[in-house]
Amino acid sequence: MGFHTFDADGADRLERAAVRYRWVSAEEVVGPLAGDEFGVLADLGSGTGFYTDDVAERAETVYGVDVQPEMHEYYREKGVPENVELVASDVTDLPFADGELDGAFSTMTYHEFASPEALAEVARVVKTGGPLVVFDWTADGDGEHGPPVDERFAAADAVAALEAAGFEVDSASTRTETFGVVARAP
Repeated sequence: MGFHTFDADGADRLERAAVRYRWVSAEEVVGPLAGDEFGVLADLGSGTGFYTDDVAERAETVYGVDVQPEMHEYYREKGVPENVELVASDVTDLPFADGELDGAFSTMTYHEFASPEALAEVARVVKTGGPLVVFDWTADGDGEHGPPVDERFAAADAVAALEAAGFEVDSASTRTETFGVVARAP
């Protein structure tokens, strides 16, 4: 299961707001990150920056983390906000100090990095109590959209993996094709 990486040649498809917001709205991503202030956040699997831009409007700094340099190239051509820094990295080896991030989020990319090593790394770089917001395609969906169902995780799988990495889960929900989990770093 998992570890499917989106083909960067199809990056244009990631910019269709009517389709993207159908599955996960900007408010669903932004809301759980809002505390007294947004501070320094990381978008894990930022791709073309579609959701990065929504969060960047409210954050001090957002690191757009993606393993594919082609996605960063696309984002640069589109226009990167001044407070977004692009980082080419795998989630298992993030270039941040312990507790450096106030929070992190991942939209439709959890299946690309969901491993105990990656989740331990996220737990390391997000400050204690900082939010981790995850939305992804659910294994409970019909597979008409997103990656094949056998490459997806169910919300319960994500919750179990996050709890095993020490995260405290605040909420988890399953919808027709996606799931959402909000957790707090150990």
